[in-house]
Amino acid sequence: MTPLHRNRMKRGALRRKARDISVVLVVLVCATVVIWTWDTTPTSAFLPPESHFLKLETEEEVKRVPTALNTETKDSYSSATPLVNKETKEVKREVAIREDETTKTTHIKETHSDPERTEQFVAKKDDVSTSTPRIPNKACNYAKGKWVVDNHHRPLYSGSHCKQWLASMWACRLMQRTDFAFERLRWQPKDCSMEEFEGSKFLKRMQNKNLAFVGDSLGRQQFQSMMCMITGGKERPDVLDVGPEFGFITPEGGGRPNGWAYRFPETNTTVLYHWSSTLCDIQPLNISDPLTEHAMHLDRPPAFLRQYLHKISVLVMNTGHHWNRGKLNGNRWVMHLNGLPNANKKLAALGNAKNFTIHSTVGWVSSQLPRHPGLKAFYRSLSPRHFVGGEWNTGGSCNNTTPMSIGKEVLQEESSDYSAGHAVKGTGVKLLDITALSHIRDEGHISRFSLSASKGVQDCLHWCLPGVPDTWNEILFAMI
Repeated sequence: MTPLHRNRMKRGALRRKARDISVVLVVLVCATVVIWTWDTTPTSAFLPPESHFLKLETEEEVKRVPTALNTETKDSYSSATPLVNKETKEVKREVAIREDETTKTTHIKETHSDPERTEQFVAKKDDVSTSTPRIPNKACNYAKGKWVVDNHHRPLYSGSHCKQWLASMWACRLMQRTDFAFERLRWQPKDCSMEEFEGSKFLKRMQNKNLAFVGDSLGRQQFQSMMCMITGGKERPDVLDVGPEFGFITPEGGGRPNGWAYRFPETNTTVLYHWSSTLCDIQPLNISDPLTEHAMHLDRPPAFLRQYLHKISVLVMNTGHHWNRGKLNGNRWVMHLNGLPNANKKLAALGNAKNFTIHSTVGWVSSQLPRHPGLKAFYRSLSPRHFVGGEWNTGGSCNNTTPMSIGKEVLQEESSDYSAGHAVKGTGVKLLDITALSHIRDEGHISRFSLSASKGVQDCLHWCLPGVPDTWNEILFAMI
């Protein structure tokens, strides 16, 4: 090889080496520029436009957050507002991945018809699969909670002034009782808040609607409590008595009518009560005989419900304390089934007959809900008695006057009223569960201050008003 060829080869090698060095330098410069730009430019600049974000439809969200749509706990012991109403609300979520120097976060933005109701959830990338958004209006079991002293907002009305609606036999302020600490207690549900009751707010919510209580004397107490709560215990001469519209008339010769109904003219709201102590249909066998027996049809709902259910917007039913031999014999009630005297030995037991009737009536009301889509129906669980040392007619008493002396908190999930809890299970009727929270309020009864106390009879069944039944109505208000 000549010297000329060797020089040419050396020059070629030098050119290739210089070219390689130039490429490396260009790469290093570009990398430096990219790194500097990454450090000084927001991450969002590298994201696709918002129109390219992944949109998750409502059906996908049902799978993603199943608990958000659970409106009831087991056996219908609680109530809540569903997060998504497919008929009235369009809910879509926009998901984008955003990065910064230290962490990656997922932002889920909910767009509702109401722009003020926007929830935002932020979680670390590693937690996305297990984290769930904060859900507003989560299901609340109002039966769980505790009694707390509230000297600022209790009582909700004056028992000595609510004379227009409250029977004097239940107004403990008009009796010889001198301790009224029981009026200052407020029920506080666990893990959720309960909407504060206001008469004007109730009337607005119930505009052009009718609220009906159907049941025994405890149902009547709840009805009178509600009337006092709505009016604040004040006289309302403008409120209309519309009892005849619901078949409520005073019997000839006086006596107590079979119900009361009052209408508030400003909102056309009616609150009514119908006496039905056993929550089944009771009819005289011979209407011309004042001493006739009465057929107690265990498998038929009260005639009042069959006749006026179409007029009712919110229904609250109860029964329980009239299912005893003394009431059956004293009223000459004879149990019937399928239109004939009962021949079923199991139903002859009063406990079984009561449970059968509750299931029957609740089931019938539930079957009517499709025909009355605006109707909300509740079955109120049993109000507890607190007789100690005997019954009402054998020296039983309830002399405690100290609030929360036997407890102040309820933590159980299911109702203490087993029959009520299972009667509503699988139906469209909701449970208004007040049994356990009322059980720890033994000091709230009329007790020895009753009108019959002079005869040695204490009332450990009915409640002083204002008192415990006000809380039943607060929970009802929250549930509707």
